[in-house]
Amino acid sequence: MDVLAGLLEGPRARGAFMIRACFEPPWSVRIADEAPLTVMIMVEGDAWILPGGDGAPCRVRPGDIAIARGPDPYVCCDDPATAPRAEIGPGQECRPLGPAHAGRYKPLGVREWGESPDGPAKMLIGTYQMRGELSGRLLDALPPLLVLPTEVWQCPLTPLVADEITRDEPGQDVVLDRLLDLLLISSLRAWFSRPEADAPAWYRALGDPVVGPALRLVQDDPAHPWTVAALAEKAGVSRAALARRFTELVGEPPMTYLTGWRLALAADRLRDSGLTIAAIARQVGYGSAFALSSAFKREYGVSPQEYRG
Repeated sequence: MDVLAGLLEGPRARGAFMIRACFEPPWSVRIADEAPLTVMIMVEGDAWILPGGDGAPCRVRPGDIAIARGPDPYVCCDDPATAPRAEIGPGQECRPLGPAHAGRYKPLGVREWGESPDGPAKMLIGTYQMRGELSGRLLDALPPLLVLPTEVWQCPLTPLVADEITRDEPGQDVVLDRLLDLLLISSLRAWFSRPEADAPAWYRALGDPVVGPALRLVQDDPAHPWTVAALAEKAGVSRAALARRFTELVGEPPMTYLTGWRLALAADRLRDSGLTIAAIARQVGYGSAFALSSAFKREYGVSPQEYRG
């Protein structure tokens, strides 16, 4: 298992918010739903996405895929000069921004929303609802907004998502959740391969003949009692050589990375499963619930029980 697959191997989308949005110009919507991650595919027409802060506006055309990382708000519009007409808040609640826009954006059918089904701008949108559905390490590796133009990568899943998103059949929510996961994984894999992506250190390190094997060992079996010496033996180098190279490429020593990875897995499983803390501790490489709780509180500031809520 590689690191990207490992980051997405645990919690998955559960009841993700997925719609086809249809707009007529001039249109503009401010997204302030605080969702951790949203994937957008432009199907027809053009749009602009304006990230918050100092981010530059990005134009998306038919076939382009955009991924926005929360929780900061951003704007989707037909033109950067168009003022927002509505705001999408937590829980995907839409409120008009001014009485002139009341009722402007509304449900149009099964997972279809906007002004008119015949609007010239159409976008497929999939939103992860909770941060716990995604690894924090993955989110931290992404910019606030990334765009994959169709001329550099044509997503083979787009026609399937477009066909499934407005169906109303038994089990459809589960089908869409899995499609969103596949769409995210394939998009990020394509993005990280781009020279402008500034891929995270752990992702670039996968290609290193020394560090790559060590990373995969940690990912494949976090419960194993790994030491630097054991990882070095598997990688075929000395302990000092692995420690030096790993720290240089990944940005932290092997055991620090291993601890962070184990605790990230534990956090996801606390949110995603009903397993006891002792069972989770065994799965991620801690000898007891007490040992996991002590390390978890140092990292996250709360106990596993408090984190689970």
